[in-house]
Amino acid sequence: MSDKPILHRDNPDATPLIGNVKVTRADWLNVAMDVLITDGVEQVKVLALAERMGVSRSSFYWYFKSRQDLLDALLTMWEQTNTTGMIGQAEAAAETITAAVLNVFRCTANPQLFNTALDFAVRDWARRSGHVRNILDMSDGRRIDALTAMFLRYNYAEREALTRAKVLYYMQLGYDMAGLNEHYDQRLSMTDAYLEVFTGQAASPAELAEFASYAKQYWRP
Repeated sequence: MSDKPILHRDNPDATPLIGNVKVTRADWLNVAMDVLITDGVEQVKVLALAERMGVSRSSFYWYFKSRQDLLDALLTMWEQTNTTGMIGQAEAAAETITAAVLNVFRCTANPQLFNTALDFAVRDWARRSGHVRNILDMSDGRRIDALTAMFLRYNYAEREALTRAKVLYYMQLGYDMAGLNEHYDQRLSMTDAYLEVFTGQAASPAELAEFASYAKQYWRP
């Protein structure tokens, strides 16, 4: 591991990391999230985070009561990013069901809507914590409910809507979890076929072109 202090900031130009370094609550959260994703929850420790940022751990207690307070904040960030992001996409207006599913597909492209690596880290954390498992189960339920409601809006029967929602949701999670060595262009070329499987309908060329343009902003070699 490098000895150079690191910070993951939304605005890296703010508060230059020289001299008497001041870190914010967001800095602590961002570095803690990086560690959660790369090393697991067991490595999210106050002293280790302070050393990574090159600051005293005493500054941690300006923003958090305890390590558990930090962990709770990480779970809140995860829900606000992934669960809120997916539900928002499922609820977004669309003229057709294929366009609606393409809105959800945006979660696979844009990490600001859905951070896949973070979702995997929380699922791994849930294997070690009953409390986190309960939160994850509730979050999964909210996501599936939103996807089910999306299909219901386009006049699918209730049982079919729930089934298609689960197939869509779990396929997307499993696809990314599999870590396939697949070029993004290949994945994108299958979009029309996936849509037909998920919805039973064919997407229009305009819908596919719009999604491809969006995805290519994020899917780079």
